[in-house]
Amino acid sequence: MIKVLITNEQSQHEFDCEQLRAAVLGVVDEAEIGKGEVSLAIVDDETIHALNVQYLQHDYPTDVISFVLEQAAGHLEGEVIVSAEMAATVAQEYGWSTQHELLLYVIHGTLHLVGYDDKDPQKKIEMQAAERRHLRQFSIEHRT
Repeated sequence: MIKVLITNEQSQHEFDCEQLRAAVLGVVDEAEIGKGEVSLAIVDDETIHALNVQYLQHDYPTDVISFVLEQAAGHLEGEVIVSAEMAATVAQEYGWSTQHELLLYVIHGTLHLVGYDDKDPQKKIEMQAAERRHLRQFSIEHRT
């Protein structure tokens, strides 16, 4: 069984906790991972900026950071940290809701946990297709 632990470390933006949990579970289920734990933290730009500097040496706020803590066949321990503040800003640019943008970040971060990569152009296409597939489970079309 996969446990999804969600913490809210910001107070400006509301979100659908159960939808985010379902998104994480959908990605790990598709990857045939049946045991483990994924921690999901919803934070502000200041917090994700500090984490980005500390762990990745990138001196700017970002949308999502994910960390695989432990992985074996059918087992995953990982963390996904998303910025609700960044989601709100970017959502306005695309003309859709903060919740949809946040959901995209959660899906994206969880896809990284299960092995997707977006550095290589071909792998990025595969990852975006997976994002679309998972967003459609919530009747949402990708913003791109």
